[in-house]
Amino acid sequence: MSTAGIQGTSVCRLRPGWRLQWEQAQGRHVLLYPEGMVQLNDSAGAILGELDGKRDVDAVIATLQARYPEAPAAAIAEDVHDFLVDAEQQGWIHHD
Repeated sequence: MSTAGIQGTSVCRLRPGWRLQWEQAQGRHVLLYPEGMVQLNDSAGAILGELDGKRDVDAVIATLQARYPEAPAAAIAEDVHDFLVDAEQQGWIHHD
């Protein structure tokens, strides 16, 4: 689970200067940064919304598993990790 260095104990946060915001007009979360905006799907918004720079990836996964008990726990864990690896590669987040 460490393809890009992200482990269960990693603490992730948005890149400095970036902000997650709900856009009522679009009905979705967006990621705002100095040069523009990224429209996010529901899953990405839910995951990024849990990154507070204090809780580790395992805690974020546990929170989302509790929020979505109908989804298989292993699938949530895999989706969160895969998204975080991609978000790191895109430069949206960084981690300890």
